[in-house]
Amino acid sequence: MDLRPIIAKKAERFRELDNAIADPAIFNHPQRARAAMREHAQLKTLLDSWDARNKAAAQREENAALARSDADAELAAMAAEELPVLDAELVRLDRAIQLALLPPDPNEDRDAIVEIRAGTGGSEAALFAADLFRMYTRYVEGIGLKIEPMDSSTSELGGLKEVIFRVSGESVFRRLRYESGVHRVQRVPATEAQGRIHTSTATVAVLPEAEEVELELKPDEIRVEVCRAGGPGGQGVNTTDSAVQVMHIPTGTIVRCQDGRSQIKNKEKALSILRARLLERKQAEEEAKYSAHRKSQIGSGGREEKIRTYNYAQNRVTDHRINLTLYNLDRFVEGDLGEMIGSLQTQDMEERLAAATLAT
Repeated sequence: MDLRPIIAKKAERFRELDNAIADPAIFNHPQRARAAMREHAQLKTLLDSWDARNKAAAQREENAALARSDADAELAAMAAEELPVLDAELVRLDRAIQLALLPPDPNEDRDAIVEIRAGTGGSEAALFAADLFRMYTRYVEGIGLKIEPMDSSTSELGGLKEVIFRVSGESVFRRLRYESGVHRVQRVPATEAQGRIHTSTATVAVLPEAEEVELELKPDEIRVEVCRAGGPGGQGVNTTDSAVQVMHIPTGTIVRCQDGRSQIKNKEKALSILRARLLERKQAEEEAKYSAHRKSQIGSGGREEKIRTYNYAQNRVTDHRINLTLYNLDRFVEGDLGEMIGSLQTQDMEERLAAATLAT
């Protein structure tokens, strides 16, 4: 397939964005500016790969001509030795160009709201949920993202029945989206006197944060109630009517937020969580229309899917969607998720590329 006409259109679009970004007026509209800069960066990656591919192809042609030449045997041998390296580089660049031409996911650069809930396993499940929260906190802070707790519910032994938090920064949803699903742990609980290994679970949901303009919450469709916060947090939290519960009447979706002392801030957080959940619901309905035609190897990220097992006895973590096992669980739970997330991203891109190839 001749990609030159497509690349020419992309180059023209890149120049348009160059001019748009150079105009300070674009930053009067932050959302439009972010979209333009994001597209500009993506097109630059594509065009850089295209230029590198052309240079490598020209070098390969020159080396092939030298290798066939009888003028200088030593030079011909050196040129021939470089041919396999250039061939491999051309394959790599061709794949990079194909991937860069795939339509981007409109959600991948959004901030995310993450919800972790204890599953089966009682107190041990709540302790595992707390471990997952700590793991994600270490990971996102280690790569320069910002984490903001929004709501939580603790268990008797110091675990977490539920925790909701926002992660903000660059390409948050693209990094965290594959964490949605059921996480299973196999280990000896702290409460186990006979040293037996127990299996417990926790669910993780990663939701792209919705913009207010996308999901307008009409006042007559929302019921807001305030009440006294409960649980740990000090007298200032527990003696004021700062907890906020928001109900979306058409869907029956309820969100409660009590982490802060400010009723206003708790209401803002609750509405943010509500928008994210309603956006997820809307996108799931759209996805269902097409899921019968193609089921990704990565999976939909639904909470019903068992995606990963954490085996402490073997220091092993296994992702069941891509059949990847790492024997570094001790580092993994300390936030060293880079290799796993990178492998999931690569597999997803390969699946999308295969689907696009079949569609053409």
